Amino acid sequence: MTRLDASRRLRARLTDEAVVASLGHPAYDLFAAGDRPENFYTWGSMGLASSVGLGLAMARPDRRVVVLDGDGSLLMNLGSLATIATVRPPNLVVIVWDNEEYGTTGGQPTATAHGADLARAAQALGIAGSATVRTPAAFDARIDRALRAPGPWIIVAKVAESAPVAKPPLDCVLLKQRFMAALGAPEPR
Repeated sequence: MTRLDASRRLRARLTDEAVVASLGHPAYDLFAAGDRPENFYTWGSMGLASSVGLGLAMARPDRRVVVLDGDGSLLMNLGSLATIATVRPPNLVVIVWDNEEYGTTGGQPTATAHGADLARAAQALGIAGSATVRTPAAFDARIDRALRAPGPWIIVAKVAESAPVAKPPLDCVLLKQRFMAALGAPEPR
């Protein structure tokens, strides 16, 4: 399963969930899978998608928040998993696209290519709803459960790299305003 395939599988299941996508390929694939106002594409924020998603989940406990992160990006901020474990937001789902490389910067291997296990790290920090999935069926089952049951959830999806087919706009102000309006909190004009 490629990251784009998995993004399409996820997008088909989304209703009103807020989605925070890490910069680069996770954002590109989410955009290609189906742009919507509830998608927030982050730029210039490697390592911060899980923290942004945690803050959003805490601010909006009435909404399910899904974070799409890359293995390399999450490895830059593993401390976010400890904070998620401490806060335990029941509405947070973090999906880690683990292709074992820094896809956006040229394909250098990440620590997961050498045996690092992000789901086990999350479990060790106290996030019981952590698992690694390797097949489309396992991904679908875990996503279906995470979108219904209280979390937090960390889903490490082992995926193959996919070439970018589309990129969201780079206008960060536009993306923020659109996202905030979709969440019912438009900025005053």
